[in-house]
Order: sequence, then structure tokens, then C-alpha cells
Amino acid sequence: MAAVNVPKKEVVRDPDRCDIPYYVSEFVEREVGNDYDSLKKLGSLIEKLSENKRQLEEQVLTVSSEVPKRIQNALKNAEDSKQSLNRLLEEETLLSDSISSHLEKAEPWMEDLGVLISQVEEIEHHLAYLKWISQIEELSDNIQQYLMTNNVPEAASTLASMAELDIKLQESSCSHLLSFVRSTVKFWHKILKDKLSSDFEEVLTQLRWPFVGPPQSQAFGLTAPANASDVYNNLEVLFCQLLKLQTSDELLTKPKQLPEKYSLPPSPPVILPIQIMLNPLQKRFRYHFTGNKPTNVLSKPEWYLTQVLMWIGNHAKFLDDKIQPILDKAGSPVNAGLEFSRALVMLILEKLATDIPFVLYDDTLFCHLVDEVLLFERELFSVHGYLSSFPSCMHILSEESCFQRWLTVEKKFALQKMDSMLSSEAAWVSQYKDISDVDEMKVPDCAETFMTLLLVITDRYKNLPTASRKLQFLGLQKELVDDFRIRLTQVMKEESRDSLGFRYCAILNAVNYIATVLADWADNVFFLQLQQAELEVCAESDAVSQLQLGQLASMESSVFDEMINLLERLKHDMLSRQVYHVFKEVTDAAKLYKKERWLSLPSQAEQAVMSLSSTACPMLLTLRDRLLQLEQQLCHSLFKIFWQMLAEKVDTYIYQEIIMANHFNEGGAAQLQFDMSRNLFPLFSHYCKRPENYFKHIKEACIILNLNVGSALLLKEVLQSASENEAPLQPNQPSATAALNELGVYKLAQQDVEILLNLRAIWPNAGK
Repeated sequence: MAAVNVPKKEVVRDPDRCDIPYYVSEFVEREVGNDYDSLKKLGSLIEKLSENKRQLEEQVLTVSSEVPKRIQNALKNAEDSKQSLNRLLEEETLLSDSISSHLEKAEPWMEDLGVLISQVEEIEHHLAYLKWISQIEELSDNIQQYLMTNNVPEAASTLASMAELDIKLQESSCSHLLSFVRSTVKFWHKILKDKLSSDFEEVLTQLRWPFVGPPQSQAFGLTAPANASDVYNNLEVLFCQLLKLQTSDELLTKPKQLPEKYSLPPSPPVILPIQIMLNPLQKRFRYHFTGNKPTNVLSKPEWYLTQVLMWIGNHAKFLDDKIQPILDKAGSPVNAGLEFSRALVMLILEKLATDIPFVLYDDTLFCHLVDEVLLFERELFSVHGYLSSFPSCMHILSEESCFQRWLTVEKKFALQKMDSMLSSEAAWVSQYKDISDVDEMKVPDCAETFMTLLLVITDRYKNLPTASRKLQFLGLQKELVDDFRIRLTQVMKEESRDSLGFRYCAILNAVNYIATVLADWADNVFFLQLQQAELEVCAESDAVSQLQLGQLASMESSVFDEMINLLERLKHDMLSRQVYHVFKEVTDAAKLYKKERWLSLPSQAEQAVMSLSSTACPMLLTLRDRLLQLEQQLCHSLFKIFWQMLAEKVDTYIYQEIIMANHFNEGGAAQLQFDMSRNLFPLFSHYCKRPENYFKHIKEACIILNLNVGSALLLKEVLQSASENEAPLQPNQPSATAALNELGVYKLAQQDVEILLNLRAIWPNAGK
């Protein structure tokens, strides 16, 4: 407190040098400070602190008395737990000893019981074995009784139950039981199948099956004689009974399989009644198209392909109208027409697998076979609704040796076709040259024939079963496009001396057409699917960069991008050459116009009528003639690019070489504007609505040169004030950009406008 009462002296705050604790001095400073009147509070402050001290002491006493009790309780609990654990350990020891003693006494009993249990289990196995045998014999007896009473439907149902038992026992190791079940199923299946097949074939004979002629010539089939209802009832009954034999037939009969190299998709066996219906057709097929028969000729695959299509077509209506309702009623998911077609197609596949090795290295025979197979596939899918998930001829053609040969031959004949189309006299002439609304692209015959060739190749391979095979054909198409581009480039180089000639323009039209069609194809669903397949292949092989993978995945690029880019580059180079050639002619024709005496031409007021400068005529005539010529020879999109490129170069040339290189009096500026706005610009008005927008340098230069004197002086003053030391503008004075925009000048820079103003020859005497 003595330290606090020292007037106007700070309390020592350094805790390292002060005897009074820091928090005490802080407390005194806060409660008393340097105000002597606050000392009156000391009494109440001391009482408050004393009360706080008392409360703290009580809390300390309470805690000090409670803590030993808690510790004592915890120790007591621990002691109790220890005693309980010891008791449990003693009990565990006693129990363990008791169990060990019991096990020793019970061990002989366990050995005896184990022997008894093994015997019981063996007896149970024997009993189960006997039950299976009894069950099978019971089913066999039932089938026999049903057959004795001529109850064939129940016999067929019972055989189906026996076949299901056979399937359940497939995992069993009882080989004799399995053999017994299988032999029993086989025994009754043969009896029932022979009986039902014989009856079914008799009904089919009554229906005049098979129908080897067209539907209208069928003697019975779909017609309705007097006993038709009985025949159809018998057909339905026997068909359903044969369906019940399907399970046992699949157990006993292994369908003929083609080698694994053909990678045929898995497909269930043809249902039994359809197999029986197909028997006479299969016999006919094998009779006519195998062995030494005159109808079995390697050079005539269309004979057996057409025959199968005829059979499918001839029987389609009967299968849909008479057989499909039976299947639906029986709850079968099978489609009668597709099942019939699938079985006949298997005959084709077997025939192809046999014949292809004999024609593989004969180009003529092999190509003819492939063509006929593709025609067969097209009609099979489009007309008869065959499913792509079924085995088809394309699986046979996709076999490695056959497929590689197909690719080789396809490429060979495509290259030969390219040679012939480019050497044709009509190669560079459009087929539709006399039909203007059809000949928009002005496509030469060779380019259209080539794209048709690519389209035909696409149609030929689009139904291949695997994406990898399709990608190989896509690679062939890319190779052909690149080859055709190289050939076009070679012809173009030969014609480069006459870059405005008919053939050069035809080549340019061809390049543009191919690039356009490829870009359209890139958005086709088929090629988008191939792009996805290519993405997956590239991702697996790490053949491309992550950027390219990203572009493929995001559809930013397409499968033809590389080809399109090369074609676009060629197109741009050819257009640039044409523009250069025409521009050179224009500049040669403009030499006299460059030397025009712009500084001494009469003013507009001195002329009765403004007329075109005579020196501008050669330049404008050249421009007009070349524009008309190329408009006729180039397609619309190419000509648009051409005239815009040419307009840009002419604009720059006239601006830099004529306007910026001369001085103009009032008459010269007016004459220049007349030549440009009334003669040059209208040459391009046929191709766009506002041609002056493609000559902005000329247009804006004419505006500046033809300003009246007052406006020119004001503009010059604004530009000078804006450029000299960047002086601030007057409140009502517009900026340089605003002043130029107000006059219609947007393209020219401020410095260019100042130069143009200085090209004006006549300025009033301003007293300078």
C-alpha cells in the first residue's frame, strides 16, 4: 500500500524485480489507483477478500476430507475384485479337473459311439441311395403304365420329372447311380421321342410340310379342308408333348458345335419339335449342297443362301399363325420364326466353314462369296428380323485367317477402283453439272465415287460382331482416305501452273467434299460407338497421350479428325494459291491506277457527271472476270472463303500501295471514293449484302479524305490534343476514339487517321 500511496508515481510492474506479486499490484491498481478518495473502499474490499478467503478455505477442507474417503472406497473395491477373481480361478481349476476326469472316463464310450454313428451314417447313405433308386424305378414304372394305357402326355411329364432328378444328381459322386438314372432317362426318352416324332411327322405330312413353294402355292398348310381342325389339334397336342421332352433331349443330345475359333455366341439348342420340323429341310440342304452334286459349286454360294432365305420366307406365315400360338399357350419364351431361322442359319455357317478354306486364296471366288454372304445377312436381318445376338455369317467371316484375307482383298479392290476412277475421262466432271440445285457442292465424279466406295465398305463391315474387327476396317478406311488425299495432291501439283483452271478447281471441290462428308460421318451414331471403342483400346494400350484420351472421351475430336485436318490444310493451301494468283493479276492490272495524279484531279463540282477512272478499269475487269470464273467453278462454301480472302488482300493493297502512297486534292479524294464505293464494292454485292464491310481500310480512308474542311480541322485538333502530352480534354470536347466513331471510323488507328489527314493537299490558311 505504501507503494500505491506515492503520488504520481507509477507502480512497478516488473514481476522479476518487485516483491509484491504482479497480480496483487494489478488488483490494487484496478481497485484504488491514484485516487485517494477510493481509499474509502478499503473496508468493504477487505471484508470481501476475507469472505473469499474463508470460502476457499472451506472448499479446501471439504476436498481434503472427501479425497481420502474416495481413495479408501476405490481400494476396497479393488480388494473385493481381487478376492472374486481368486475364487473364480479356484472354481475354474476344479471344473477343468472335473472335465478332464470325465473325458478320460467317457473316452471308451466315445469310441464305441463313433463306430455306431459311422454305421448309422453309412446306413442312412444306403437308405438315401435306395430311395433315389426307388424313386427312379417308381417314375420308370409310371411311364410304363402310362404308355400301356396310351397316356402319352403323362408319360412325357413323368420323363421330364426324371430328367430333373438327373440334373439334381449331377454333383453327386455316385457314378453308378448317375449311370442308372441316365440310362433310364435315355431308355424312355428314345421310346417317347420315336413315338411322338413318328406321330408328329405324320401330322406334318398331312399338312404337306415342308412348304417348298411360295405360300400361295401351298396345298394345305394354311388352307382349311374338312379335317383341318383335327389335324391342327393333333399338331398342338404332339407339339406340346415334344416340348416336355426338351429337358431330357438336351441331357442326351449334344448339338453339333463349330470350332471355338469362330467365337460363336452361346445359344440354347433348338427346341425338339422345331428340330423335327427341320429334318426334311436339312436333308434337302445336305443332299443338294454337299458332295458331288451339280448344285454344290464353290462359285455359286448364292444358290444355297437364296434357298435358305426362300425356306424362311415360305414358312414364316405358318410358323407365326399356327406354331407361335402353341408356344405362347405352353408358356414358352421361344419365337417360332426366329428359332426356325436360327436352325437354318446354322446350316449356312457349317457350309461356309467348310467352303471358305477352298476359296480363301482365289480373289474372284472369295470376293463373290463375301458379297453374297453380306447380301444374305442384309435380307436376313432387315426382312426376317434375325437378331444380332444369334450366331451369324459375320462370325465366320470374323475368323482370323478369313478376316485378314477379307481386309487384304477389300483394300486391293478399293485401290484398283481408285486407279480407275482417277484415270477416267469424266473423273473431274460433276455428274449433276446440268442440275444447279443438286450440284451445290460441284463434286467431281471421282470424289463422289470414292465416298460411295467408303460408304459401301462401311455398310459391309458395320454388322461385324466385335468392335475390334470394326476398328480394323475403320483403319482401312482411314488408310484409303489418306491414299486418295495423296493422289489428289499429286494431281494438284501437276495442275499448279494453272491454279485457276477447271481441273485445279475440281480437285479443290473434291478435297472440300471429302472433308465435309467425313465431318458429317463423325456425328453418326455408328462412328461415335467406334470412337468409344477406340478410346477403350487406347486406354488399355497407352498408345496415346492423356490429352488425346481426354479429347476422345469428351467427344471434342472424332475418329476422322486426323484425316479432316490434313484435308483442310490441303484445301487452305490450294485456296491460298488461287487467291495469290488472282491477287497478282489484280496488282499487275492496277499499276496505272497506282500512278493516277490524285493531287491534280478536277473537283466534283467541275465535272458534269462522275465517271470511273480509266486507269481503274483493267484492275476491276480482272477482278470481275476472275470472280465470275471461280464462282462457276468452285462450290459455294469454297468460293465464299476465296472472295473474302481476296477482298482482304485487295483492301490492304489499295490502302497501303495507293492511298497511303499518294496525296489527294478534293477532286482526287472524291474520285477515289467514287471508284471504290460505286465500282469496286458493287463487284462483291452479289455475294453479300454490305460488301463495304470487307474493305474497311478503304472505306474509312475515303471518309477521312472526303471530310469537309471544317470537320477535318476539328478532327485534326482533337487528335492532336489527344496525342500531345496526353493533355486533358475540354469538358465539351469528345475523345479521339469517340470522334472517329462518330464519323464511322472504327478500323483505322489514330496514328493512321493523322497520316491520312496529312495526305489532304489543300488546307485553308490559318494564319500560321
